[in-house]
Amino acid sequence: MDSVPIIDLGPWFHGADGDRREVAARVDEALSEIGFLIVTGHGVPAGIRSDIRAAAKRFFTLPDEAKRAYAVTVGERGWLPPGVEANGYAEGTETPPDMKETFAVGADRPIGDPVFDAEWFLPNVYPGEVPELEGLLTDYLHRMRVLSDELLKLCAAALGLDADYFTSRTGHASYTLNINRYPPLSQLGTPEPGQFRIGPHTDFGTVTVLDRQDGVGGLQVYSDESGWVNAPYVEDSFTINTGDLLARWTGDRWKSNRHRVLPPDPSAPDEELVSLIYFYECDPDASIESIGPPVGRVAHEPVRAHDFLLERLDAITLG
Repeated sequence: MDSVPIIDLGPWFHGADGDRREVAARVDEALSEIGFLIVTGHGVPAGIRSDIRAAAKRFFTLPDEAKRAYAVTVGERGWLPPGVEANGYAEGTETPPDMKETFAVGADRPIGDPVFDAEWFLPNVYPGEVPELEGLLTDYLHRMRVLSDELLKLCAAALGLDADYFTSRTGHASYTLNINRYPPLSQLGTPEPGQFRIGPHTDFGTVTVLDRQDGVGGLQVYSDESGWVNAPYVEDSFTINTGDLLARWTGDRWKSNRHRVLPPDPSAPDEELVSLIYFYECDPDASIESIGPPVGRVAHEPVRAHDFLLERLDAITLG
């Protein structure tokens, strides 16, 4: 498989048992071979995503001095200015900073453990200049968590496991929503050698749910057969991929695949894109053990989710 397949989730939500098994089989094939799929029929209204994008753009157009009041670094809640993140470092490649700015929110309900609460359940911060963002993002975070748990149930079905095999360890999961703004070339100037909107990397958690815009400087996924290939864009869809933790959990049956977002292209100097990227993980204290054969292929040592994820976040943080 050298392209990202498109899968309609409608039969999973509304079909008979045979329809659900067919969807599950296609998911297993996609995650085994390329680690990505594009889903339609997911049930999240397009208007909600459009409203968030419009409100986020109002925040991003604020003067830097206003945004600086919300400035944070990777893994925290608020505004991540340009220059604080380089995803290529996650795979050991020194690259210039990613060409983006981000507004981040996430799980904010403490569990009472000071170590986990300080890392994964920080209070969300919403800009007073764009008051509608709080309600929009609170609603979207809820919808994304429901969808992500449903995707993990679908993943369990794809492997012939109990429906709650993965979700039994997401009762108090950590998660982050990054709203990424990719500025136009006309604003940024020529990229440095090896610089991307997001450098080549894999994601870290269980599943990533991406809402993206079509563009020249868009998402590419690595194919063992063809090298870097463009991920197809489908209106009103989500792009889903496996993270490192879920790949490890499945004993590397599923691939946590490399991907990148191309730098702005001279053919579209005014192209500005905004993506909504929801990273879902699991309970920070969960011990993740690889599923054994015949489902899994590699028996990794058990890891605690907190330690595994924190190491990867530290790798991509600059400064």
